[in-house]
Amino acid sequence: MAIKVTYRRTSRLSMRIVKNGDVHVSAPIGLSRDKVLAFINEHKDWIEEARRKTLDKLNQRAAFYNKLPLNTPFQANEALNRLKALVEPMMERYAKEMGVHPSVVYYKPTISRWGQCNIKERSICISTYVLLLPEWCVEHVVVHELCHLLEPSHNSRFHALMDKYFPRWREARRETRRIMHTASDDVA
Repeated sequence: MAIKVTYRRTSRLSMRIVKNGDVHVSAPIGLSRDKVLAFINEHKDWIEEARRKTLDKLNQRAAFYNKLPLNTPFQANEALNRLKALVEPMMERYAKEMGVHPSVVYYKPTISRWGQCNIKERSICISTYVLLLPEWCVEHVVVHELCHLLEPSHNSRFHALMDKYFPRWREARRETRRIMHTASDDVA
């Protein structure tokens, strides 16, 4: 457990728990060390509870992603083949329908995003972990990233494109979130 205190131009003390469980405290410039320590001591119960919740969330997330083993070259190659067989026909269909042409589509086992579009390079990356989602939710990810080739930001034009090419996108997004939370509940 690490506690990091940062002095800033702020009028009050505040703290938060970061992803790794460390405590970050923001304190007004000039506030005494004793007052900062007293603040931390007064909130020890909150810190412990927040840390427990953070650790639980990390464990649940790991359990979800561990459902797709990628530990050996064989497992990674098998997943890649399944992923290509699933995604490439979708990519081809929607790219043609939308009149866009990604320069390259590649796959990585990313856990922070289901997909990513690099507008400048016109490349699309799909997370290997979309294999944990139903096919129609994977389709949502594909259309989402292709729409970014037409509209880089998540503005009203982007949403209109999503409505046009994949009208069930909001439902797919909700289902994806539900699956992750349900998987998390199974672990707890």
